Amino acid sequence: MKNRDPENLTIAVTGASGVIFARHLLKAADADPRVEVINFIASENALRVLAEEVGIRGRSNLVEQLLGKKSRKIRQQNNEDIGANVASGSYPTDAMVVIPCSMGTLARIANGLAMKLIERAADVCLKEQRPLLLCVRETPLNKIHIRNMYRAADAGAVIFPLIPTFYNKPASQDEMARQFSGRVLAHIGLEQPDTYRWKG
Repeated sequence: MKNRDPENLTIAVTGASGVIFARHLLKAADADPRVEVINFIASENALRVLAEEVGIRGRSNLVEQLLGKKSRKIRQQNNEDIGANVASGSYPTDAMVVIPCSMGTLARIANGLAMKLIERAADVCLKEQRPLLLCVRETPLNKIHIRNMYRAADAGAVIFPLIPTFYNKPASQDEMARQFSGRVLAHIGLEQPDTYRWKG
């Protein structure tokens, strides 16, 4: 990580269960004054999960639906646009988070199959040695999943399984998601003041 706060983030949502975690990560990053730009990408499969899990339908006004308000920082990108800004190493992305990261997305990233913007942006982070966090979501894991996690980690990604904490005694799904998003942001250098810290 550079010796400054990450200012330009890429956050991607794919078609795995757990989009509530993505919603809270976006909210926290949008509210953080250190973050200036967030490039947000949702896959087609993510749109289906968003509809099923949190009642958000369609791509129009997706960011506003997720946040409950408009955002001046978040720029929604089309996953089909392989020529978008985040597809180039010359674009100054400081870190990328894929949350939740489906096993299909993990497989494509781990094996360099950058056919859509999410995989291409992740590939750019790896080749430019920028932080890439893959919040994988699946259980149980088969050997293919485990091998792909190893390949992605070996290439420089951080495997950050979407596992909530319980030692902070969360009272709701939202509280679990807020705590997890705080840990993700802390990992890329954006510690959140309201994240619970174990004191022993």
